[in-house]
Amino acid sequence: MTNERNGGDMNTTPTIENGLGTLIVTGSSGLIGSAFLDRIGESYTGMGFDRKGPPHSPPKTAHVIACDLTSDESVYAALDEVRRFGHRRIASILHLAAYYSFASESSPLYEQVTVRGTERLLRGLRDFEVEQFIFASTMLVHAPCKSGARINEDWPLKPKWDYPKSKVTAEQLILRERGDVPVVLLRIGGVYDDRCHSIPLTQQIKRIYEKRFIGRIFSGDITHGVAFVHMEDMVEALALAVEHRKELPQVTTLLIGESETLSYDELQRAISRQLYGKEWKTYHIPKPLAKLGCWLQSLLPGADPFLKPWMIDLSDDHYAFDISRARTLLGWEPRHSLRKSLPTIIDKLKFDPVGWYEENNLRAKTNPE
Repeated sequence: MTNERNGGDMNTTPTIENGLGTLIVTGSSGLIGSAFLDRIGESYTGMGFDRKGPPHSPPKTAHVIACDLTSDESVYAALDEVRRFGHRRIASILHLAAYYSFASESSPLYEQVTVRGTERLLRGLRDFEVEQFIFASTMLVHAPCKSGARINEDWPLKPKWDYPKSKVTAEQLILRERGDVPVVLLRIGGVYDDRCHSIPLTQQIKRIYEKRFIGRIFSGDITHGVAFVHMEDMVEALALAVEHRKELPQVTTLLIGESETLSYDELQRAISRQLYGKEWKTYHIPKPLAKLGCWLQSLLPGADPFLKPWMIDLSDDHYAFDISRARTLLGWEPRHSLRKSLPTIIDKLKFDPVGWYEENNLRAKTNPE
């Protein structure tokens, strides 16, 4: 795919190229995007696409271009700037940018940002020579599994709310529009790091740290859980996908997560043990009662409840991974585990509660007493 329309401009603009080629990263100033750009350092030429004023600053080695995926004009202007820098051959596109929120079960932004934004990007890239397109999807596109079973890449798809539904739609769009560009679909577990930065996990820790009664009840099967992956392992999987781009199949789907899934009960016990030296007992309540409790809590003055009634229907879902394909194709193996990382996460909370709350975008009392 060659851009003839802009061919003449390339003779007057110097090419800036580092080492192994050029990468475009959408959502480049998010946690994963900035960590990935830091990981590749000066080995590649990093071109970041993000909205103005993002929360996390990418490394100085990356050139960041303002880009709003909901605007045709903005996307094409960003790609024109890539051309002006002389980058017509792209080693890999890492497409991280998407809409994601627990505020409600549905939102028009899933269609506008995740689906139509992906479509705009793909159409704009037709003028480039692209060696690989990586799409960050989610494990939630799959149907949950039963205890003892493991999900693989061929597991049935059954997204249950707008976020994973938008990812499935975007995946299908990519496969239709990719042309001859090799594609990697990464279906990722819940990402966390040593300061947490996982919204569901942060909320679970917060409830126990503040000794809230709501933290002692759960409407789902407490023996179920979801797969997680440490940020460093996530970034390493991305780097390996880029490194092996010429060896991978034309369409590659990979599950990226830890092979051990801790149950909700195991997490409750581990968090409370690390915080208070004793294990936190969790009691099951019926789903209708849990939904009523969520609704009543939302009526309290100053309430900022994370749990919403629609989440109750998802509380039984269980996700455990078979990551053998990622091992085989990428040589990837997680070096971290949530079980071993929890003490570090909790210790950082105990050492600096105010900073931990601020970093994880929490507002609540920080003194558990």
